[in-house]
Amino acid sequence: MNPRRLSLFAVVLCALLAASSTHAQAPGNPILRGRITDATGAPVAGAVLEIKGTRLRATSGEDGSYRIEVRPGSYTLVVKRIGYGPEERKITVPGPETEGEGLDLTLASAPVPMEPLEIAGTWSLIHARGFALPVADLSGDRLRNGATVSLARAIEGLAGVHDLHTGEQIGKPVIRGMTGARVLVLDDGLRMEDYSWSEEDGPSIDARLADRVEVVRGPASVLFGSDALGGVANAIPRSVFADTPEQAGSHFGQEAYLSSNNLEFGGAFLAERRDTGFGWRVFGLGRKGDDFKTPSGKLENTGFGAGNGEAMIGKRGASGSWTARYARYSGEFKLLEAGDSAAAGEGGGPERKAGDDRVQLSTMRHVGGIRLEARGQWQRHSLIEVADEADSTGAPIPGSETEQFNLLLSTVSLELLAHHGKGRFSGTLGFSGQLQKNDTRGPIPMVPDADVRSSGVFALERVDLGRMSLLGGIRGDFREVQADSNAGLGLAAETRDFRELSGSLGAVYDLRNGCSLRANVGRAWRAPTLFELYTNGPHLAEERYEIGRRTLAPESGIEADAGLRIARARVSVELNGFYSHIRDFIYLAPTGAFQGPLRVYQHEQAKARLAGGEISADVKPGGSFTIHSRLDYTRGQNETLHEPLPLIPPLHGAVGLERGFRGGSLGASSAGLELELVAKQTRLSAFDVPTAGYALVNAEAGVRPNLGGQQLRIDLRVRNLADRPYRDYLSRYKEFALDPGRNVTLRITRGI
Repeated sequence: MNPRRLSLFAVVLCALLAASSTHAQAPGNPILRGRITDATGAPVAGAVLEIKGTRLRATSGEDGSYRIEVRPGSYTLVVKRIGYGPEERKITVPGPETEGEGLDLTLASAPVPMEPLEIAGTWSLIHARGFALPVADLSGDRLRNGATVSLARAIEGLAGVHDLHTGEQIGKPVIRGMTGARVLVLDDGLRMEDYSWSEEDGPSIDARLADRVEVVRGPASVLFGSDALGGVANAIPRSVFADTPEQAGSHFGQEAYLSSNNLEFGGAFLAERRDTGFGWRVFGLGRKGDDFKTPSGKLENTGFGAGNGEAMIGKRGASGSWTARYARYSGEFKLLEAGDSAAAGEGGGPERKAGDDRVQLSTMRHVGGIRLEARGQWQRHSLIEVADEADSTGAPIPGSETEQFNLLLSTVSLELLAHHGKGRFSGTLGFSGQLQKNDTRGPIPMVPDADVRSSGVFALERVDLGRMSLLGGIRGDFREVQADSNAGLGLAAETRDFRELSGSLGAVYDLRNGCSLRANVGRAWRAPTLFELYTNGPHLAEERYEIGRRTLAPESGIEADAGLRIARARVSVELNGFYSHIRDFIYLAPTGAFQGPLRVYQHEQAKARLAGGEISADVKPGGSFTIHSRLDYTRGQNETLHEPLPLIPPLHGAVGLERGFRGGSLGASSAGLELELVAKQTRLSAFDVPTAGYALVNAEAGVRPNLGGQQLRIDLRVRNLADRPYRDYLSRYKEFALDPGRNVTLRITRGI
């Protein structure tokens, strides 16, 4: 599509969005908003708001503010928060709650809530009033329409969050310039232990299984220990319980989708029974994608197939609850080899086979004024790479596929928590423990067999001082790595142990009128991974040979973070800034040697600092229009080498216009247009590959028709509308391949 046609399309679409209300029967859905406070007038964060008889749900922010988009009608709003009695209020939409200053509610203190809440485990502390790190979330249509087999791809639209990707199917979350083992990924609040810290693998979570994904930007080791240096991403499944008796009953749902670029297609099926005291769910989905296409042609050996799902059961009462969940992630992902953008065809490159099984058990009990929680997880993660054998010229021999390496990681985790609260003071004492075994199988030993033992204890205390809340915590961690001898790696048996302290101190100050200030200082750390310590082998997709360093020290960093949040009737703004100094930052550096045709790289350490910030804003200028915008920037510096850190995202921003419609045979509907702008990264490390800046136009539209008494969701999403050729700086294929061209995705959903 040439620029003139693109401009014409944009003008026409914007004209349609701005058309008079005669083209729709009524404006878009009203926004229910307000603040939750306690009896002293102090804001209550982490309160769960639910609209009875619907699936609408929201959580109040650190300043007590909330917002829920509601279709016109009469409803009952229910508000619940641990430590407070539930509050119910009859509302009419539209009405003063959506047209005036909003609906403010006051919660009365109660030692034991009427029902346990579903935000459980250590992650529940993220929603505690006084938690001073910025938290962003993705849910509803934004998550559903963007959910792919890659969790990082699904959440990259959040300010300060990006995707370090190997093709379209594999990606790692990048938070404020940090990725891999510096970003901790959780599944329903429990640690994911897989090989996503290796170069060509991502977290074993399908974002479509999540009801919402929440992201903490900044150090959170005081809660989670090692790896939460740059931030945390948590994929939270839908509750297995009905929130009200009106929602109880059996439920079935289906979904199908098709994408044009790589002819990707997939489907999902949901079956569940939800009651207020008992529930179960089975949710499964499958995906299959061919090689993806760039504006210059198709890239061979970039397809994938995946089958993922979960089964969950639970029971709860006034004194406690328990849940059990099984989750499965499996897929086969083809990898384009470096320098092979026009590969020899099907089967001409390596292929990764990943399998992940998790069993999660959780229980919660109230004993007097103490809430006790116990959570455990068993995880088995398998990663296998296969490739065709090469002939004497180095060309692959069709049909000669053999196993290159085979890794198996088995992990058992335990978390014990005791929450207390009385008056202005509340807090948590916690313990976490983990046993892990790594088995190296196959002809290429990427890392040695190893046993890892970890444990940690922490204390977190919060005090509410009227308009100000203070939160402080301290944690101690111990980790021991016992590596077996391995002749292929030239490694003798050895034991490494790491002992680290983490801490944080933060404050949130309510400026009133929907505004709040926050500040936090925290210390976080991470232990070196097995790959960084012991790897000694080729990485074909990166065209390099990597060597670990057995003497690596743990990374540790101190970060200062501050922000302003504004939540008004028509304007919502979040502005954050941070500065982080990291000691013993681990990075790969070329040695100047070669192993066959591959350049040799070895892990080194240095002092590093990162600084930057992000801003996001939603503005409702009038009627049913909404303007979305975001902007983020991170500057990273290797202070030892006096050069920029590698793979730091460049300045990135986006602005979009959305309009909602209501009424007619298509039911509630919406349409939107977004312009995504990415600058050229001019701060390059010695072995970074430069890429040019680019601009992409994205569009989406959706309708909600009611057919035969069943509401359908039909969504159309277009990525790179103009089919523009570009290379993303965070693509691992950028040196030898373009990023994907135009991709149109049609998704039809019922009941999911």
